[in-house]
Amino acid sequence: MTTTPPSASMTRNRTEILTQLRLAGSFQTAQDVHAALRQRGLGMGLATVYRNLAALAQAGEVDSVLAASGETRYRSCSAEHHHHLVCKRCGLTVEVSLDALESWCRTTASEHGFRDIEHSLEIVGTCHACAATAR
Repeated sequence: MTTTPPSASMTRNRTEILTQLRLAGSFQTAQDVHAALRQRGLGMGLATVYRNLAALAQAGEVDSVLAASGETRYRSCSAEHHHHLVCKRCGLTVEVSLDALESWCRTTASEHGFRDIEHSLEIVGTCHACAATAR
């Protein structure tokens, strides 16, 4: 039996972090969020940002991806299940839905007797703009 983690309690810090992620619009590291909060005059510590981002991700309030650098990046995304195309240079992120993948996941899991499945997919590459500047 799978349980859904409880929603992260919306403290003032978490509300400010979510606001910052929404303002940024792209995936951000904890350091990016921390720097932006400081620029806005909010004196939140870096450890607090890390802790709150992790709690928000665990509760499903934000999406997280592991960048090629090994850093975790966070973004406030739509509530619907989706996947991401992520530029490894500039961080541009595009939300995509993949109906064929969803169908394959359900079928494959069922064929092997699995239920209550979850999955995530990030396709990492170089966006058109970054590829053009690299030429």
